[in-house]
Amino acid sequence: MKFDMNNAASNVGRKQLIAIVLLVVLGLVAAVAILRTDPAKPAGDGHGEHSEGGGHGHDEAKGHADGEHHGDKAGDAHDHDIGHGDGEHHDEAVKKGPHGGDLFTEEKFGIEVQLAEDGGKANFKAWLFQDGKPVAPTTAKVSIKLVRPGGEEEEHAFTVDGDGLKSAKPVAEPHVFEATLAAQTATEPFVFTFSKEEGRIALSDAQLKASGVVVESASAAAIRSTLQLPGEIRFNEDRTAHVVPRVGGVVESVAANLGQQVKKGQVLAVVSSASVSEQRSSLRSAQQRLALARTTYEREKRLWEEKISPQQDVLQAEQVLREAEITVANEQQKLGAIGAGSGAGALGRYELRAPFDGMVVEKHIALGEMVKEDANVFTISDLSSVWAELSIGAKDLDQVRVGGKVLVRSTASDARANGTVSFVGSLIGEQTRTAKARVTLSNPELAWRPGLFVNVDIVASEAASPVTVSADAVQSINEQPVVFIKVPGGFVPQPVRTGRSDGKRTEIISGLRQGATYAAAGSFIVKSEQGKGSATHEH
Repeated sequence: MKFDMNNAASNVGRKQLIAIVLLVVLGLVAAVAILRTDPAKPAGDGHGEHSEGGGHGHDEAKGHADGEHHGDKAGDAHDHDIGHGDGEHHDEAVKKGPHGGDLFTEEKFGIEVQLAEDGGKANFKAWLFQDGKPVAPTTAKVSIKLVRPGGEEEEHAFTVDGDGLKSAKPVAEPHVFEATLAAQTATEPFVFTFSKEEGRIALSDAQLKASGVVVESASAAAIRSTLQLPGEIRFNEDRTAHVVPRVGGVVESVAANLGQQVKKGQVLAVVSSASVSEQRSSLRSAQQRLALARTTYEREKRLWEEKISPQQDVLQAEQVLREAEITVANEQQKLGAIGAGSGAGALGRYELRAPFDGMVVEKHIALGEMVKEDANVFTISDLSSVWAELSIGAKDLDQVRVGGKVLVRSTASDARANGTVSFVGSLIGEQTRTAKARVTLSNPELAWRPGLFVNVDIVASEAASPVTVSADAVQSINEQPVVFIKVPGGFVPQPVRTGRSDGKRTEIISGLRQGATYAAAGSFIVKSEQGKGSATHEH
């Protein structure tokens, strides 16, 4: 068989040409299919559209062979651009809806969201669209989940409001959050994300260092629940004595002065007393009779032993001796009862002595003065221990216990001391409706002077709290307690609900999570920066 080279070449050329033509046709078909594919995007451009705070909708390429999304519609197949660190948008303008809110679209579905303020309260409002046209608000179930800088999460459900939807509860200040917008239609779910940074207080790290603002983390701590009551420092009555002469007489000398520290047994004053002179004279007479009775007894006993005198004389002499001893002991007891000994020198000399170590806090005696036996001439008090006396209302009595620990603080200075409750009265005054209590304080430096007003903090209970901040961190804005949370580039005021506080740590019941960073010492500087207008407020 002959092989025709020309015919073979001609056949090969036609086959190649047909293959090339088929490839070109297939390429054109694919190009047309790609051009006709409509990827999911916010209305107006190919980027995820910003919402109120610069967030974005979906950016998902369509045109799969099966015509469906890969995975869940709300999954990671979408390309979210959530919140710019510099607070700026992309070059493309944010697409606004007919009501002035941010418009998010995907496929033929659209939703417009707006944060609107009405009557001093801000709420989310939303309107639904299908194929670019408004639809009834009941065609989809809408909700928004907010995540605050402190980690707190909020769920906002929507209810029908006219031709649109409105969040069921207000959106609390500050309006700084990451938001996830979810819409569930009858057939499929849609999810969009956006963020908002309204009210951020711009402070660089250099400014923080220069101003002395200290940043700490919220942590668990034990909070002491205290009851603060007013009180007054008084003498420790267990260590206070009123010195009285116990005999009448004329003051011969005064050795102690007002405010002087005296020792136990030290002579304070000398009084010349006729009654003391008489008692000492009686004592000396009794002592002399005792000496004579003793001598007589010893002589009669010796004579009886020598068989010279009868035993009856010995017994009689012994009786007289015993009576004399009793008389002497009686006279000595009389002198001892008034604080006077047998004495040496003048019989009428009577010495007033200090009963213990202390200070002369009162003096009512002068040289040459005639004093009575019951006159209060000196008051001596041991000021190394004093009482803080306080009045407790009936409603607080169950929180005060004997032995309880307290902190006493002076109202006139920075002095403070720890003490214990030593007494709680069992009776309530008819007029004051309070019970008396006192705290025993050690006073070695004599800093606690009787008459000084004090505040007494009584520890009622102590319990651990999971989230606490420094007490200096809690500030007030519009009568609402806030903590300034650290965010990139500055701080935002985070409303919180506070609980117990012991002056050092404050319990945070809600509004802040453990580990959140905040402005502790120097937080008032951050608040002042907010007042200068560094924080903006826009909806």
